Amino acid sequence: MTSCLTKYLAQTPHQKLEAGAVAFWANIDQISKVYPEVSKRIIAELSDQRSNVKLIASENYSSLSVQAAMSNLLTDKYAEGYAYHRFYAGCDNVDAIEDAACKLACSVFGCDHAYVQPHAGSDANLIGFWAILRQKIQIPEFERLGAKTPLELSRDQWEALRAKLNNQKLLAMDMFAGGHLTHGYRFNLSAQIFDVHSYAVNPETFLLDYDDLWQKLQEVRPLIFLVGYSAYPRLIDFAKLREMADDVGSVLMVDMAHFAGLVAGKVFTGVNNPVPYANVVTSTTHKTLRGPRGGIVLCEEQYAESVDKGCPLVMGGPLPHIMAAKAVALKEASTIEFNRYAHKIVQNARVLAEGLVLGGVNVLTGGTDNHLVLADVTNFGLTGRQAEGALRQCGLTLNRNVIPFDKNGPWFTSGLRLGTPSVTTLGMDALEMREIADIVVNILKGTRADRIQEGSQKGKVSRGKFILDQRIEMEARARVTDLLSKYKLYPEIDLSIAESTMIGESHVSAGEVTVPRKLAVS
Repeated sequence: MTSCLTKYLAQTPHQKLEAGAVAFWANIDQISKVYPEVSKRIIAELSDQRSNVKLIASENYSSLSVQAAMSNLLTDKYAEGYAYHRFYAGCDNVDAIEDAACKLACSVFGCDHAYVQPHAGSDANLIGFWAILRQKIQIPEFERLGAKTPLELSRDQWEALRAKLNNQKLLAMDMFAGGHLTHGYRFNLSAQIFDVHSYAVNPETFLLDYDDLWQKLQEVRPLIFLVGYSAYPRLIDFAKLREMADDVGSVLMVDMAHFAGLVAGKVFTGVNNPVPYANVVTSTTHKTLRGPRGGIVLCEEQYAESVDKGCPLVMGGPLPHIMAAKAVALKEASTIEFNRYAHKIVQNARVLAEGLVLGGVNVLTGGTDNHLVLADVTNFGLTGRQAEGALRQCGLTLNRNVIPFDKNGPWFTSGLRLGTPSVTTLGMDALEMREIADIVVNILKGTRADRIQEGSQKGKVSRGKFILDQRIEMEARARVTDLLSKYKLYPEIDLSIAESTMIGESHVSAGEVTVPRKLAVS
């Protein structure tokens, strides 16, 4: 088998060699020595992403520098504890990396303290929850009992403390109103820990009703007032929410996973920036922040010690290679270029929303102030699942999503969620957003619900299957291909190298991974 890296070096003039491409092909070669099927799937994924417009609001394209930071021997290192306070020797370099990432996070977001170890947003939320529980419930109880650690408590004292810790009140946005499953959804661990109460949006405007929320806060008086969303397209006044939280003695925790990049890029400022107002802020480091998959916790100084106890409170050892990638991403987020990028995300989302409205799509709240657009597709006679499938068939990747008070439930849904972080990373602008909106509208108009073909429901309208007009599909796919030809993902990587070297003349055998032959055309 010919080396992909060798071919790249041979066919590329020295002055045009790209370090990112060298690293990519070196990794592909190294993986192929052990498990070529994995290499082929990596190549196939890049081909797929180059062939489809990615409109998933929670995804992005990290830089090759961020990806390279994850591919090294740091993955071998155990580093339980936190920077310069480990339970293992030999963590000097991990200490330096983690410390740098924490300082960058504090600088980028303007917070008192940062913790960059969480593996995901769900981990970050658990650490945030338990840091608050430790600070507000456990430590005062220790002081009352004259103890410093849980090991000093009798079994009866420990059981009494556990009972207090595990039934505190949490008030959060209902997942079916735009919230998140880690915010008290009954299938999630958060609902097992807390006595969960929820708030929704106004059923007519689909906006947060601050007067209604204030009444809810007074009624529930939760320990934690959790704010954040996965499908809410408008700005939030965090100054007002902090004042409300203080008035009822609640801790204000904000999950900004979806809009962290808009905070870092100084799009959300003043009362719309949660960091100066929240006691604790959690986030992912991907999505709009454009880093590796992972999480982060920011907090006021009073919660720093408890947050730093994420290990052993919630986690074991952190992932040093991912912390390295977070440091690289945060360095990128500290630049003026990222600032421009973040502003462009919102500009593009607004134009996309306008184009959809113009085409007759019911865009909830009439538009957007952030990176996402939430659309109700039922006026086209479709469920979200059918619309998602038809759009994907034409080369547009997004996700179906519940809309507030959704009658179709969380599987079929009535809505779509569209996001602009990825297409903005590719360099697309307002003109391309109008083109995408027009393609979406044409596909929705050219799709109808199919009927169930067998079983007891035979003849009834299906909520999953659909029929897409073939002419519209062909036209849409052609427009998508033309659009993507001008905005190539990772243009320094020439996939024809893999087609003629790693993949060779045939697909892998039955039972293994099949990879398209003509990858270079995508």
